Amino acid sequence: MYNDIKLEKGLYNLAGKSFTQALTEADPDENYADSSLAGLDAFERQLKRFDIKICGSECDKVEKFFVTTESAVLFPEFVKRAITQGMEESILTDIVAVKTRSDCNQYRGYLISESAAYTTKTSEGNSLPETTIKESPNSISLLKYGRLITASYEAVRLQRLDVFAVTLRSIGKKLADAITSSAVSTIKTGAIEVDIAGSALAYSDLLNLYSQFTSYNMNTIIASPKNAALILSMTQVQDSISTDEKGNIILPFGTVLIKSAQVNDYTIIGFDRNYALEMVTSSELIMETDKLIDRQLDAFTVSMNLGFKSIISDAAKTLNLDK
Repeated sequence: MYNDIKLEKGLYNLAGKSFTQALTEADPDENYADSSLAGLDAFERQLKRFDIKICGSECDKVEKFFVTTESAVLFPEFVKRAITQGMEESILTDIVAVKTRSDCNQYRGYLISESAAYTTKTSEGNSLPETTIKESPNSISLLKYGRLITASYEAVRLQRLDVFAVTLRSIGKKLADAITSSAVSTIKTGAIEVDIAGSALAYSDLLNLYSQFTSYNMNTIIASPKNAALILSMTQVQDSISTDEKGNIILPFGTVLIKSAQVNDYTIIGFDRNYALEMVTSSELIMETDKLIDRQLDAFTVSMNLGFKSIISDAAKTLNLDK
Protein backbone atom coordinates (compact mmCIF):
# COMPACT_ATOMS: atom_id res chain seq x y z
CA MET A 1 0.00 0.00 0.00
CA TYR A 2 1.03 3.61 -0.51
CA ASN A 3 1.47 4.10 3.24
CA ASP A 4 4.26 1.53 3.29
CA ILE A 5 6.42 2.94 0.47
CA LYS A 6 9.92 3.89 1.59
CA LEU A 7 10.69 7.33 0.17
CA GLU A 8 14.36 8.10 -0.46
CA LYS A 9 16.51 10.24 -2.74
CA GLY A 10 17.51 7.24 -4.83
CA LEU A 11 14.06 7.09 -6.41
CA TYR A 12 15.09 10.10 -8.52
CA ASN A 13 18.19 8.38 -9.88
CA LEU A 14 16.91 5.10 -11.27
CA ALA A 15 18.10 4.64 -14.85
CA GLY A 16 15.39 5.20 -17.42
CA LYS A 17 12.68 6.00 -14.87
CA SER A 18 11.15 9.17 -13.58
CA PHE A 19 10.33 9.59 -9.89
CA THR A 20 6.64 8.95 -10.54
CA GLN A 21 7.40 5.86 -12.64
CA ALA A 22 9.55 4.49 -9.82
CA LEU A 23 6.76 5.16 -7.33
CA THR A 24 4.15 3.59 -9.60
CA GLU A 25 6.24 0.46 -9.99
CA ALA A 26 6.26 0.07 -6.21
CA ASP A 27 2.65 1.17 -5.83
CA PRO A 28 0.66 0.30 -9.01
CA ASP A 29 -2.34 2.46 -9.90
CA GLU A 30 -4.50 -0.59 -10.65
CA ASN A 31 -4.49 -1.53 -6.96
CA TYR A 32 -6.84 1.41 -6.34
CA ALA A 33 -9.29 1.01 -9.23
CA ASP A 34 -12.30 0.48 -6.97
CA SER A 35 -11.26 2.64 -4.04
CA SER A 36 -11.60 6.28 -3.02
CA LEU A 37 -8.04 6.80 -4.33
CA ALA A 38 -8.96 5.91 -7.90
CA GLY A 39 -7.82 8.66 -10.25
CA LEU A 40 -4.80 9.62 -8.16
CA ASP A 41 -1.34 8.73 -9.39
CA ALA A 42 1.43 7.38 -7.17
CA PHE A 43 2.79 10.86 -6.34
CA GLU A 44 -0.65 12.20 -5.47
CA ARG A 45 -1.23 9.24 -3.18
CA GLN A 46 1.96 10.17 -1.32
CA LEU A 47 0.69 13.74 -0.91
CA LYS A 48 -2.43 12.27 0.68
CA ARG A 49 -0.32 10.01 2.88
CA PHE A 50 1.49 13.01 4.38
CA ASP A 51 -1.63 15.21 4.29
CA ILE A 52 0.01 17.78 2.01
CA LYS A 53 -2.60 19.97 0.32
CA ILE A 54 -1.21 21.83 -2.69
CA CYS A 55 -4.35 23.79 -3.59
CA GLY A 56 -7.75 24.82 -2.27
CA SER A 57 -8.87 26.83 0.73
CA GLU A 58 -6.81 24.67 3.10
CA CYS A 59 -3.68 24.78 0.98
CA ASP A 60 -0.50 24.12 2.95
CA LYS A 61 2.72 26.11 2.99
CA VAL A 62 6.04 25.02 1.51
CA GLU A 63 7.35 23.98 4.92
CA LYS A 64 4.75 21.16 5.07
CA PHE A 65 6.91 19.11 2.73
CA PHE A 66 9.75 19.18 5.27
CA VAL A 67 7.92 17.88 8.33
CA THR A 68 9.64 14.51 7.86
CA THR A 69 12.69 13.33 5.90
CA GLU A 70 10.44 11.12 3.76
CA SER A 71 7.92 13.82 2.89
CA ALA A 72 10.83 16.09 1.88
CA VAL A 73 11.62 13.60 -0.89
CA LEU A 74 8.34 14.62 -2.57
CA PHE A 75 9.28 18.29 -2.91
CA PRO A 76 11.41 18.06 -6.11
CA GLU A 77 8.55 16.29 -7.89
CA PHE A 78 6.18 19.07 -6.82
CA VAL A 79 8.60 21.64 -8.26
CA LYS A 80 9.08 19.66 -11.47
CA ARG A 81 5.35 19.23 -12.04
CA ALA A 82 4.67 22.93 -11.57
CA ILE A 83 7.45 23.95 -13.99
CA THR A 84 6.36 21.29 -16.50
CA GLN A 85 2.76 22.49 -16.31
CA GLY A 86 3.94 25.98 -17.20
CA MET A 87 5.89 24.63 -20.15
CA GLU A 88 2.85 22.75 -21.39
CA GLU A 89 0.87 26.01 -21.43
CA SER A 90 3.12 27.28 -24.23
CA ILE A 91 2.35 26.81 -27.93
CA LEU A 92 4.97 24.06 -28.30
CA THR A 93 2.37 21.32 -28.00
CA ASP A 94 0.40 22.96 -30.84
CA ILE A 95 3.27 23.19 -33.36
CA VAL A 96 5.35 20.00 -32.89
CA ALA A 97 4.41 17.06 -35.13
CA VAL A 98 6.49 14.45 -33.34
CA LYS A 99 8.79 14.28 -30.32
CA THR A 100 11.89 12.09 -30.55
CA ARG A 101 14.15 10.88 -27.74
CA SER A 102 17.87 10.80 -28.60
CA ASP A 103 20.56 8.97 -26.65
CA CYS A 104 23.10 11.72 -27.25
CA ASN A 105 23.29 15.45 -27.95
CA GLN A 106 23.84 15.01 -31.69
CA TYR A 107 20.98 13.92 -33.97
CA ARG A 108 21.03 13.25 -37.71
CA GLY A 109 17.58 12.21 -38.76
CA TYR A 110 17.04 11.68 -42.49
CA LEU A 111 16.41 13.39 -45.82
CA ILE A 112 13.71 12.65 -48.38
CA SER A 113 14.21 13.11 -52.13
CA GLU A 114 11.77 12.48 -54.99
CA SER A 115 12.80 11.39 -58.50
CA ALA A 116 9.55 12.65 -60.04
CA ALA A 117 6.12 13.95 -59.15
CA TYR A 118 3.55 11.52 -57.76
CA THR A 119 1.35 12.24 -60.79
CA THR A 120 4.01 10.72 -63.08
CA LYS A 121 2.66 7.67 -64.90
CA THR A 122 4.69 4.73 -66.18
CA SER A 123 4.00 1.95 -68.63
CA GLU A 124 4.42 -1.74 -67.96
CA GLY A 125 8.05 -2.78 -67.59
CA ASN A 126 9.32 0.70 -66.74
CA SER A 127 10.53 1.80 -63.30
CA LEU A 128 8.20 3.60 -60.95
CA PRO A 129 9.11 7.08 -59.67
CA GLU A 130 11.28 6.77 -56.60
CA THR A 131 11.15 8.26 -53.12
CA THR A 132 14.53 8.01 -51.40
CA ILE A 133 14.92 8.21 -47.63
CA LYS A 134 18.51 8.43 -46.44
CA GLU A 135 20.44 9.57 -43.42
CA SER A 136 20.99 13.30 -43.28
CA PRO A 137 24.60 14.35 -43.92
CA ASN A 138 24.26 17.03 -41.29
CA SER A 139 23.46 16.57 -37.63
CA ILE A 140 21.75 18.99 -35.30
CA SER A 141 23.16 19.77 -31.89
CA LEU A 142 20.86 19.54 -28.92
CA LEU A 143 21.32 22.64 -26.79
CA LYS A 144 20.71 23.12 -23.11
CA TYR A 145 17.85 25.38 -22.07
CA GLY A 146 17.54 26.10 -18.40
CA ARG A 147 17.42 28.44 -15.47
CA LEU A 148 19.33 28.98 -12.25
CA ILE A 149 16.74 29.60 -9.54
CA THR A 150 17.83 31.37 -6.39
CA ALA A 151 15.51 31.37 -3.39
CA SER A 152 16.43 30.73 0.21
CA TYR A 153 14.32 28.26 2.17
CA GLU A 154 13.54 30.97 4.71
CA ALA A 155 12.12 33.13 1.92
CA VAL A 156 9.69 30.50 0.62
CA ARG A 157 8.90 28.18 3.53
CA LEU A 158 5.84 30.20 4.65
CA GLN A 159 4.51 30.68 1.11
CA ARG A 160 1.31 28.86 0.21
CA LEU A 161 2.03 25.97 -2.14
CA ASP A 162 -0.48 27.16 -4.73
CA VAL A 163 1.15 30.60 -4.86
CA PHE A 164 4.63 29.08 -5.09
CA ALA A 165 3.37 26.80 -7.87
CA VAL A 166 2.23 29.83 -9.88
CA THR A 167 5.76 31.24 -9.66
CA LEU A 168 7.22 27.94 -10.81
CA ARG A 169 4.69 27.68 -13.65
CA SER A 170 5.69 31.14 -14.85
CA ILE A 171 9.33 30.03 -14.95
CA GLY A 172 8.31 26.98 -16.97
CA LYS A 173 6.25 29.06 -19.38
CA LYS A 174 9.06 31.55 -20.00
CA LEU A 175 11.49 28.69 -20.50
CA ALA A 176 9.13 27.14 -23.04
CA ASP A 177 8.81 30.51 -24.80
CA ALA A 178 12.60 30.58 -25.24
CA ILE A 179 12.47 27.06 -26.65
CA THR A 180 9.62 28.09 -28.96
CA SER A 181 11.85 30.76 -30.48
CA SER A 182 14.18 28.00 -31.71
CA ALA A 183 11.21 25.97 -32.96
CA VAL A 184 9.87 28.92 -34.97
CA SER A 185 13.30 29.55 -36.48
CA THR A 186 13.51 25.92 -37.60
CA ILE A 187 10.07 25.99 -39.22
CA LYS A 188 11.05 29.12 -41.17
CA THR A 189 14.37 27.69 -42.38
CA GLY A 190 13.95 26.41 -45.92
CA ALA A 191 10.27 27.34 -46.12
CA ILE A 192 9.12 28.92 -49.38
CA GLU A 193 8.57 32.67 -48.95
CA VAL A 194 5.53 34.44 -50.38
CA ASP A 195 5.31 38.25 -50.60
CA ILE A 196 2.20 40.24 -49.76
CA ALA A 197 0.59 41.89 -52.77
CA GLY A 198 0.39 45.45 -51.47
CA SER A 199 2.09 47.62 -48.89
CA ALA A 200 0.09 46.25 -45.96
CA LEU A 201 -1.25 42.85 -44.94
CA ALA A 202 -4.69 42.07 -46.38
CA TYR A 203 -7.06 39.12 -46.10
CA SER A 204 -6.28 38.25 -49.72
CA ASP A 205 -2.63 37.71 -48.72
CA LEU A 206 -3.68 35.10 -46.18
CA LEU A 207 -5.76 33.36 -48.84
CA ASN A 208 -2.80 33.46 -51.22
CA LEU A 209 -0.60 31.84 -48.57
CA TYR A 210 -3.30 29.22 -48.04
CA SER A 211 -3.41 28.51 -51.78
CA GLN A 212 0.32 27.68 -51.83
CA PHE A 213 -0.33 24.44 -49.96
CA THR A 214 -1.05 21.54 -52.28
CA SER A 215 0.00 18.20 -50.76
CA TYR A 216 -0.30 19.53 -47.22
CA ASN A 217 -2.86 21.59 -45.37
CA MET A 218 -2.16 24.98 -43.83
CA ASN A 219 -3.92 24.13 -40.59
CA THR A 220 -1.86 26.53 -38.45
CA ILE A 221 -0.63 30.12 -38.68
CA ILE A 222 1.81 31.68 -36.22
CA ALA A 223 1.86 35.47 -36.13
CA SER A 224 3.30 38.15 -33.85
CA PRO A 225 0.87 39.80 -31.41
CA LYS A 226 0.73 42.85 -33.71
CA ASN A 227 -0.11 40.82 -36.81
CA ALA A 228 -2.49 38.52 -34.96
CA ALA A 229 -4.45 41.58 -33.83
CA LEU A 230 -4.40 42.90 -37.40
CA ILE A 231 -5.77 39.61 -38.71
CA LEU A 232 -8.52 39.61 -36.09
CA SER A 233 -9.50 43.14 -37.12
CA MET A 234 -10.16 42.06 -40.72
CA THR A 235 -13.86 42.17 -41.62
CA GLN A 236 -13.76 38.74 -43.22
CA VAL A 237 -12.46 37.24 -39.97
CA GLN A 238 -14.85 39.13 -37.67
CA ASP A 239 -17.83 38.00 -39.72
CA SER A 240 -17.13 34.30 -39.18
CA ILE A 241 -14.92 34.03 -36.11
CA SER A 242 -14.87 30.75 -34.17
CA THR A 243 -12.67 28.93 -31.67
CA ASP A 244 -11.55 25.35 -31.08
CA GLU A 245 -11.70 23.37 -27.82
CA LYS A 246 -8.52 25.07 -26.58
CA GLY A 247 -9.88 28.55 -27.24
CA ASN A 248 -7.65 29.13 -30.27
CA ILE A 249 -9.05 31.37 -33.01
CA ILE A 250 -10.05 29.54 -36.19
CA LEU A 251 -9.88 31.60 -39.37
CA PRO A 252 -12.69 31.36 -41.94
CA PHE A 253 -10.72 28.91 -44.09
CA GLY A 254 -10.22 26.52 -41.16
CA THR A 255 -6.70 27.51 -40.04
CA VAL A 256 -5.86 27.94 -36.36
CA LEU A 257 -4.29 31.32 -35.56
CA ILE A 258 -1.60 31.22 -32.87
CA LYS A 259 -0.22 34.43 -31.39
CA SER A 260 3.46 34.28 -30.48
CA ALA A 261 5.99 36.95 -29.53
CA GLN A 262 8.66 34.59 -30.93
CA VAL A 263 7.66 35.63 -34.47
CA ASN A 264 8.73 39.06 -35.75
CA ASP A 265 6.34 41.62 -37.22
CA TYR A 266 7.63 41.04 -40.76
CA THR A 267 6.80 37.35 -41.08
CA ILE A 268 3.70 35.19 -40.82
CA ILE A 269 4.27 31.43 -40.81
CA GLY A 270 1.75 29.00 -42.25
CA PHE A 271 2.35 25.27 -41.83
CA ASP A 272 0.85 21.83 -41.44
CA ARG A 273 1.48 20.97 -37.79
CA ASN A 274 1.16 17.26 -38.57
CA TYR A 275 4.21 17.25 -40.86
CA ALA A 276 6.46 20.26 -40.34
CA LEU A 277 8.47 19.99 -37.13
CA GLU A 278 10.32 17.37 -35.08
CA MET A 279 11.37 18.08 -31.50
CA VAL A 280 14.40 16.06 -30.36
CA THR A 281 15.29 15.72 -26.68
CA SER A 282 18.04 13.84 -24.88
CA SER A 283 16.45 14.35 -21.48
CA GLU A 284 13.31 15.38 -19.71
CA LEU A 285 13.43 18.30 -17.29
CA ILE A 286 16.53 17.88 -15.10
CA MET A 287 16.73 19.30 -11.59
CA GLU A 288 19.17 19.20 -8.70
CA THR A 289 16.89 17.08 -6.54
CA ASP A 290 19.31 16.60 -3.64
CA LYS A 291 19.49 20.33 -3.03
CA LEU A 292 15.71 20.62 -2.96
CA ILE A 293 15.33 17.71 -0.59
CA ASP A 294 18.00 19.10 1.73
CA ARG A 295 16.37 22.58 1.66
CA GLN A 296 19.39 24.07 -0.13
CA LEU A 297 17.26 26.31 -2.32
CA ASP A 298 19.83 29.10 -2.41
CA ALA A 299 20.76 28.10 -5.96
CA PHE A 300 19.40 25.14 -7.94
CA THR A 301 19.07 24.58 -11.66
CA VAL A 302 16.39 23.24 -13.98
CA SER A 303 17.30 22.38 -17.56
CA MET A 304 16.71 20.15 -20.56
CA ASN A 305 18.62 19.38 -23.76
CA LEU A 306 16.74 19.62 -27.03
CA GLY A 307 16.72 20.73 -30.62
CA PHE A 308 14.40 20.96 -33.61
CA LYS A 309 14.47 19.56 -37.13
CA SER A 310 12.30 20.26 -40.14
CA ILE A 311 10.64 17.02 -41.27
CA ILE A 312 8.87 17.96 -44.52
CA SER A 313 10.07 21.34 -45.78
CA ASP A 314 7.09 21.72 -48.14
CA ALA A 315 4.75 21.58 -45.12
CA ALA A 316 5.67 25.16 -44.15
CA LYS A 317 5.60 28.49 -46.00
CA THR A 318 6.08 32.08 -44.87
CA LEU A 319 4.36 35.33 -45.77
CA ASN A 320 6.81 38.20 -46.11
CA LEU A 321 5.50 41.60 -44.97
CA ASP A 322 8.83 43.43 -45.31
CA LYS A 323 8.35 45.19 -48.66
